[in-house]
Amino acid sequence: MKTESPFIFDAEEATFPAKVIDASHRQPVMADFWADWCAPCISLAPHLERVINDYQGRILLAKVEADDNMKLAGHYKLRGFPTVILFHNGEELGRFAGSRASHWIRDWIDQHLGAGGLAADG
Repeated sequence: MKTESPFIFDAEEATFPAKVIDASHRQPVMADFWADWCAPCISLAPHLERVINDYQGRILLAKVEADDNMKLAGHYKLRGFPTVILFHNGEELGRFAGSRASHWIRDWIDQHLGAGGLAADG
């Protein structure tokens, strides 16, 4: 699940504190916990990528491969995949599980961060 977007990056246990928690003090970061074998993870990925790219850097997406990062999955008490967690100012603001459409993801972000400062272009 590789992407060419500058707003989407991989994170793992060793880099998660800096790339996600610390970075969320500068701008919101969503962490997508996914797995290769997970069909809903595969179907969610293009929707997340589309939404993140629409926000043009106002929110970032960290891709966390769950099988390789089970300690992180356990730390956040994940019960299934995909699970997306939104971090801002070092805190978890919300999460959702399962595949969702792009418009649902935008609405979810706006509910948690407010539509004003993060409104997507277009």
